[in-house]
Amino acid sequence: MTTTVRSLALAVGTAAALVFQGNAATEEIGMSAEATIADIEKTWGFVPGLVKAFPPSALPGSWVELKILESENTVLSAKEKALTAVGVAAQISCQYCVWLDTRSAYLAGATDQEVQEAVAVAAIARHWSAVLHGNQIDIATLKQEFTEFDKAAMEMREKTMARQ
Repeated sequence: MTTTVRSLALAVGTAAALVFQGNAATEEIGMSAEATIADIEKTWGFVPGLVKAFPPSALPGSWVELKILESENTVLSAKEKALTAVGVAAQISCQYCVWLDTRSAYLAGATDQEVQEAVAVAAIARHWSAVLHGNQIDIATLKQEFTEFDKAAMEMREKTMARQ
């Protein structure tokens, strides 16, 4: 129980820190909500309703974050990001996100099979997460088991590569 209380306190503290950092970051960004909306319109050609429903004080920071992550200058490709988003959207059961992210995945060149696989991978992650959490599997034991598995898998891979 103490671990749960500590984890909860840490989560609340982290969330509060992020909120305060977000406000400071908005001031550092130096963009007003109005300037942000103008930039959104310039970038997208329109301002969607979801932007108008967002708190003006948080809009500049959120827009900068979105622009950075959606830019071409990131490690993941647009298709990889969109497929990740489709999987997450399916798991949180957000019809808006599923529609938007699937559309983005197709626009980024994803196939039907890739979208289906992204959703299936997300489903598997959620499935096993439920098993792990529901059965309160000890994290230290899990890490030890899979570290040993990784060693065996790497040895097998090295043997296979040596034969080629």
